[in-house]
Amino acid sequence: MRWLACWCGASPAELRGSVLNPSSGATQSVSLYRRLVNQGATAFAILAAILVLVPLLAIFAYLVIKGIGSVNLAFLTQTPKPPGEAGGGMANAIVGTGLILMVASVIGLPLGIGSGIYLAEYGQNRFGDMIRFTADVLNGVPSIVIGIAVYSLIVVRQKHFSALSGGVALGIMMIPTIARATEEMLLMVPNVIREAAYGLGIPKWRTTLSISLRTASAGVITGCMLAFARVAGETAPLLFTAFGNQFWNLKLNQPTAALSLQVYTYAISPYDDWHKQAWAGSLILIVLIVGAVAAVRITTSRGMMKGA
Repeated sequence: MRWLACWCGASPAELRGSVLNPSSGATQSVSLYRRLVNQGATAFAILAAILVLVPLLAIFAYLVIKGIGSVNLAFLTQTPKPPGEAGGGMANAIVGTGLILMVASVIGLPLGIGSGIYLAEYGQNRFGDMIRFTADVLNGVPSIVIGIAVYSLIVVRQKHFSALSGGVALGIMMIPTIARATEEMLLMVPNVIREAAYGLGIPKWRTTLSISLRTASAGVITGCMLAFARVAGETAPLLFTAFGNQFWNLKLNQPTAALSLQVYTYAISPYDDWHKQAWAGSLILIVLIVGAVAAVRITTSRGMMKGA
């Protein structure tokens, strides 16, 4: 009370009296103090957001400057040229990235959402604690370790690299992120909503799927897109699984090109033209990820996929 009184320019007795007498001048000082603190906290939050956005915008601007000059129709429609020969493109890598991410989504989305539903609605036990611990550990495991594990489990048994093994590796990486995000979103749904459904005689499983999950669907979708964006640019797991391909491939059981792999290969090459195409490939990868996430966010905000 004493330091607040000093800050407001009033004695402790005056400040104490202002609580009992709202019409006093000290009350106005306290109100001014609260407004200043509120404005200061708001300014700090805005500054923190700017500090986060500035590096992202700087990276994106640098990618545009370095890569936009090499983005053309040939780059988007042709396959890579032989080493040392100028021209060519990454069309096969763009298609391969979509194929691998499709496999990863088919694996990661249902398992991740299902795990999150179990943790939020039924996982208040030791088994649920074990799943949470495992998910947290997997979130911190380096991606290359997951790639090596999938290499041992699938590639060695198949005796060749494939888009399927690459999708499995990325799908495993998606599961813990989606599971934890889904759990947190479902825990934010008020219990009164569930109790109202139970009062109407709706079973718990139906309440979870039709009411709780639907209410939290916007947050669940955001978590899914976060996991999707995280794995879309991974390179290390694909080095041990999809491996890459200089030609077109739409088969799941064959080595497949990916933008991240192609960018890595071109970046470590001694050819200047490949370096320029690596920048262009990085730009296309970022644009595809941002475009996919933005499309889902716009769709969600318009209520087409919104639960509430």
